[in-house]
Amino acid sequence: MSVFPKIFLRPEVENYLKEGFMNKEQFNGLSVPILQHPDLQDVLLIPVIGPRKSIKKQQCEAIVGAQCGQAVLRGAHVYVPGIVSASKFMKAGDIISVYSDIKGKCKKGAKEFDGTKIFLGNGISNLSRKEIFNGLPELKGIGITMTEPVYLSPSFDNVLPHYLFLQNLPSALVAHVLNPQPGEKILDLCAAPGGKATHIAALMHDQGDVIALDKIFNKVEKLKQNALFLGLNSIRAFCFDGTKAVKLDMIEDTEGAPPFLPESFDRILLDAPCSGMGQRPNMACTWTLKEVTSYQPLQRKLFTVAVQLLKPGGVLVYSTCTITLAENEEQVAWALTTFPCLQLQSQEPHIGGEGMMGTGLSCEQLKQLQRFDPSAVPLQETDIDSLREARTEDMMLLANKDCIGFFIAKFVKCKST
Repeated sequence: MSVFPKIFLRPEVENYLKEGFMNKEQFNGLSVPILQHPDLQDVLLIPVIGPRKSIKKQQCEAIVGAQCGQAVLRGAHVYVPGIVSASKFMKAGDIISVYSDIKGKCKKGAKEFDGTKIFLGNGISNLSRKEIFNGLPELKGIGITMTEPVYLSPSFDNVLPHYLFLQNLPSALVAHVLNPQPGEKILDLCAAPGGKATHIAALMHDQGDVIALDKIFNKVEKLKQNALFLGLNSIRAFCFDGTKAVKLDMIEDTEGAPPFLPESFDRILLDAPCSGMGQRPNMACTWTLKEVTSYQPLQRKLFTVAVQLLKPGGVLVYSTCTITLAENEEQVAWALTTFPCLQLQSQEPHIGGEGMMGTGLSCEQLKQLQRFDPSAVPLQETDIDSLREARTEDMMLLANKDCIGFFIAKFVKCKST
């Protein structure tokens, strides 16, 4: 679990956050530090407290799925659809222990479960077992309010949606590496749910044109909603397959909608679909070898489109939230060989580690990459006392390292293709 997984844009809301957290029942009046990142002035970080080993487990239990368990570790309460089983005597108002079924073996509606499970903390049931498993599909909402989570990570459901966007640290870094300027035309090729696209627009002071593409309709609608909440008018989102975003035989522009003419954009972000092996927390490994190896060819299709759409002198940033060589450094080596018009560029700010050896890139080229490797930091317990005693410099150093697995490469296009 990342010590600093909570990242926010627009630091002027710091006082609102402090007031909100102290009033949450999980925090019981604790004053949790909110830190401004020294290299990213629009980013605030909130430490996560845990794992808390002194929580007393209850006789009454509820089992949730792995996806729900991951959300709880990041500060969420338990919603009814995520509850897989509950003790036969569970009533509304009971204090219960919540566990995650990480192997997916628990049967829906079971009264007990002896399989592999991970303790997530204690909470108060808002419904009885009978109400939860009465067969009504429309039953939604919070089923269990987490009052003693193992990791004290605040929930941000509907918290200042007009001022904040929740991101992991490397995700917030990407837009700064792209360095968009007011008045430019920017393309976010795989944009949903919109964290990076909205950040790009904010860095441009909402002056310019940010085109955001994603091929899943519901995700595009969510992106539009996020832009609306944040009051950003420069973003235009389209439900469109990024691999088909360039139209080589087109004579006239399609009035700003995809597909686009070649060399139409000043800067392009390709936050590529990937195996997601850097995501944290991750309580269940569901990847198959076939699935993992399927991403490299898709990434190369998207990368080729990005190069075609980029203006000479333009900047292309490639990023993933995975840790494999095949999807990261190997893609950089392929790109430099396949597209002689591209040059690898150094990145600012540079807060991650350098790239990994093994793909033929030089030591100098590896230093121009940013790789975030959570395995480089040993798991350690963080409590409120240690946070109060820690130096800000040490906390920032840890924040830069103990995050999700992530990769960033920056290119400039030196001439037309």
